[in-house]
Amino acid sequence: MKKSLLVISMMFVLAIIVGGCATQGDLEKVQAQDKLTNAKADQAAQDAQAAKAAADAATLKANDAATRADNAVKMAEERDKLADEKVKLADEKVKLADERARLADEKAKSADEKAKSADDMFRKSMKK
Repeated sequence: MKKSLLVISMMFVLAIIVGGCATQGDLEKVQAQDKLTNAKADQAAQDAQAAKAAADAATLKANDAATRADNAVKMAEERDKLADEKVKLADEKVKLADERARLADEKAKSADEKAKSADDMFRKSMKK
């Protein structure tokens, strides 16, 4: 019985060894799968690099647009300040014009009063 058990064990081990070994076809399949996996990994790496380049370009464009927007805001604020200053100057000119008109009215009134006074004196002197 020991002999038969030994023979059966040996056959079993031999079957495992023969069946467990990879054949040339199996190795070729594994190599083909490895090449396919490597090709997919390379393609994924290239796609990732392209996506990174596109993202970098988009970031540059966004930064450029943000800079232009900031400059536009600054220019608008400057123009607003200038407009406010022009309004102030215009208001001051209006005040000066009003003051000059008032002074001119006072001078005209004074001149009228002097003319009336002179006329009155002339009439008094003519009556004598």
